[in-house]
Amino acid sequence: MDVDGIAGNTLTAHAATRAFYAGVASPTLGFSQDYLGPTLRFVRGRAARISVENSTDMPITAHWHGMHLPGDLDGGPQLAFGPGETWAPELPVDHPAATLWYHSHVHGQTANQVYRGLAGMILLDDPAIDVPLPQTYGEDDIPLIVQDRLFRRGVMTYDLGHMDQMAGFQGSDILVNGTLHPKVTVPAGLVRFRLLNGSNARTYEFSFSDGRRFHQIASDGGLLPTPHAVTGLHLSPGERAEIVVDFSDSRAVRLVSADIAAGMMGGGSMGGMMGGGSGPSGTLDILSIEVSGQALVTPDALPARLPAQLRDLGAPVRTRDFTLNIHSRGMMGSMMNNLFGRSGQSMGINGASYDMGRIDFHVPLGETERWRINADMMAHPFHVHGASFLVTHAGGQAVDPQLTGLKDVVHVDGPTEILVRFDKPATAEAPFMYHCHILEHEDRGMMGQFTVG
Repeated sequence: MDVDGIAGNTLTAHAATRAFYAGVASPTLGFSQDYLGPTLRFVRGRAARISVENSTDMPITAHWHGMHLPGDLDGGPQLAFGPGETWAPELPVDHPAATLWYHSHVHGQTANQVYRGLAGMILLDDPAIDVPLPQTYGEDDIPLIVQDRLFRRGVMTYDLGHMDQMAGFQGSDILVNGTLHPKVTVPAGLVRFRLLNGSNARTYEFSFSDGRRFHQIASDGGLLPTPHAVTGLHLSPGERAEIVVDFSDSRAVRLVSADIAAGMMGGGSMGGMMGGGSGPSGTLDILSIEVSGQALVTPDALPARLPAQLRDLGAPVRTRDFTLNIHSRGMMGSMMNNLFGRSGQSMGINGASYDMGRIDFHVPLGETERWRINADMMAHPFHVHGASFLVTHAGGQAVDPQLTGLKDVVHVDGPTEILVRFDKPATAEAPFMYHCHILEHEDRGMMGQFTVG
């Protein structure tokens, strides 16, 4: 539906079941589906009117991850709505063309709700951009939501132990778009994959089984200035990337990932620290790809330059420092003793666990800031609501923002610096969040909130 430039959709969050393994039903959640939600397609300059109905038995939210929206439309924890209620925001779409996503964001329940299926992808188009890229949805432009899930006797299970609380929950099997052992048939030419790491905690190192080279053309917030030739791609939870792969050789191939344990900074692993294994432990099959005999009409080659919209943010007005704490009081022994304490929170940022009633700081509207982020034990994906940012340093080393593009999640594995400017307001009633995107860490308090104005 499109009325006066407004597109309308209804998403119904509900409990369901899905037989991931034949004949075995798993309890799930979904938005208008039995698991996950439909791909939403937004157009820059045209508002999106979304009615989100809550037919579950618990509070939910709909967070539009990566969109540049005011705090009262962002869908953070303060905007939770209960069973039988409907939230019907009108979203002004003012964002470069990008691959985004949406998911529930209820504090203390985000990990469980996203794991069970309350998530989906958003494709944001910009009609002002005319660039020869694969763009036939489902044929040579294919969204891939990659998740790991634990199955016991065929039933998808979310059962947190001590190590899952500390390192984040990792599963035994890989789902792509909600499917086990997925296969896709692509045309013999250039194909665009839109990759979303929708896992709770697992980091992926994507590559192809034959070692073929491919090109990254976009990251979280939109297109890169030029296609970047690579043979591997790192995505931590919440990150997205668009890649273009040449299948003109017609060879079948598999998209794979190194099987990486949740890691301490500097390359060790939480498992190794606690007496388990460490480092890469094998290869994960992500997607089997076959090439059809019929070639789709696709671009013959990638353009040398892409219409990226990286802003010159200028010199920062101020600097803020953030340390991500496995335990908000910094003591390993206390963490283990209090892991299941009364508050349910054992993690924090700058020594304090998340408090919905506390605003951690205020950011002036339209001013550029430098944020310096570090962590005290292990690597974390750090997500900021309300804006995209540019990464200038990672692991203590300078990086070229032209290669990383606009981001809203950054993998913090050592001292990390970003430049960020907020152009959308957020009040104390609906503030913006900053948090670790390992969802178990977020739920345990590794999150803060701020206002903009």
